Amino acid sequence: MFKVTPNPPDASNAAPADTRFQAAAQRAIYHYLPQPDAATASEKPSSNLFSVSPHIDTETLLANAAENLESANQMAATLAFDLENPHRAIILGIQQLIDLSALLVDRAQEHVAPAACTAIA
Repeated sequence: MFKVTPNPPDASNAAPADTRFQAAAQRAIYHYLPQPDAATASEKPSSNLFSVSPHIDTETLLANAAENLESANQMAATLAFDLENPHRAIILGIQQLIDLSALLVDRAQEHVAPAACTAIA
């Protein structure tokens, strides 16, 4: 069988590339198949649903942890007074663990930013 056109066609016979068409094709590809940027490509995927930004300083992290522990402490205290004894004792035990954790976070805050802690107190 004889082919009319060479396989592959000569570069001189090929139609000149339309740069606008190629640019539109690239935009469509990037729209539907976004390319990972260099920062996220180097990170391994995490199985965590939530994550903490690695750029947040330690003092801010400790302050938020202290606020979260205080909220949990208040919720446990409120719940403890609505329950009867064996469940009430369990909730009060949980509240005590929260209080102890809050003390540890407060001490860590004193080590990280001692000037800020004494100014607040």
